Amino acid sequence: MSVETLAIAGIPFPISRIALGTWAIGGWMWGGPDDRKAIATIHEALDLGINLIDTAPVYGFGHSEDVVGQALAGRRDGVAIATKVGLDWKDGKPFRNASSARIRQEIEDSLRRLRTDRIDLYQVHWPDPSVPIDDTARELERLHREGKVLALGVSNFSVAQMELFRSVAPLAAIQPPYNLFEREIEKDILPWAAAHDLAVLAYGPLCRGLLSGRMTAETVFGADDLRGADPKFRAPRFAQYLAAVSALQDFARQRGRSILALAIRWVLDQGPTIALWGARKPEQIAGIDQAFGWTLSADDKAEIDRILKSCITDPVGPEFMAPPGA
Repeated sequence: MSVETLAIAGIPFPISRIALGTWAIGGWMWGGPDDRKAIATIHEALDLGINLIDTAPVYGFGHSEDVVGQALAGRRDGVAIATKVGLDWKDGKPFRNASSARIRQEIEDSLRRLRTDRIDLYQVHWPDPSVPIDDTARELERLHREGKVLALGVSNFSVAQMELFRSVAPLAAIQPPYNLFEREIEKDILPWAAAHDLAVLAYGPLCRGLLSGRMTAETVFGADDLRGADPKFRAPRFAQYLAAVSALQDFARQRGRSILALAIRWVLDQGPTIALWGARKPEQIAGIDQAFGWTLSADDKAEIDRILKSCITDPVGPEFMAPPGA
């Protein structure tokens, strides 16, 4: 498979334009962990040429990072680890905490769990309204100078917040939600990133499995599944989104593609993007190779927009995922 790549400033090798997202591997909000399958999934991604693994301390409250560390034992060279900082938790409930003390604690905890001496891309998970952004950036710049992190990024930041951050510390990447259904970043964040040569790590490119094409009106989500709180997966919107998925499946099939490949290719065609393909079982990353080596035409994109407009009369974004402040 010929894997498309792009450069992230500070990381000394090209990065695959599909990364493995490991939120589900942590188990929290995804029905519990299965470490054996998780490690097999990471190994399968590496074998397919995927060399960016994205994780975070809050994914399973350390468990995702620990599993990634286990999986990369003996295979660390040439693999970029992206993890995050700035969320704390109590009694299984996360909240924002980007204080200097928390950052110092998190970097050491992450390095230990990941079994590594450096983080390739260290990202502020969410802006913390109780801590000035320049204070957070300054602490991360110290970690950068110390060699504990190679590149800095932010996640879920506005343009104004990113401007403030990069006035203090070098910013190499941003991570916003982005997929066919959740496109708010097209207004300002995506063009700003392109203008400033930042990589965009698009999380949720399959919209929490909705764009896998495997869901039906009978699909039920467990009590520990975040999709139960996502308005897209509840009536009346669920039927609208399923209708769009069905139409997109037909569109993809007519062009000899799967809907997964279509959803990922659409994200890759939007700019300096990397699609975070979330998976917890090896079979869930089957078809990655189908997303490379082709592009959507302007007519294709216009038809996709027409499908979305005709099927989804009450769209909703990913706002429900934002954690509270301290």
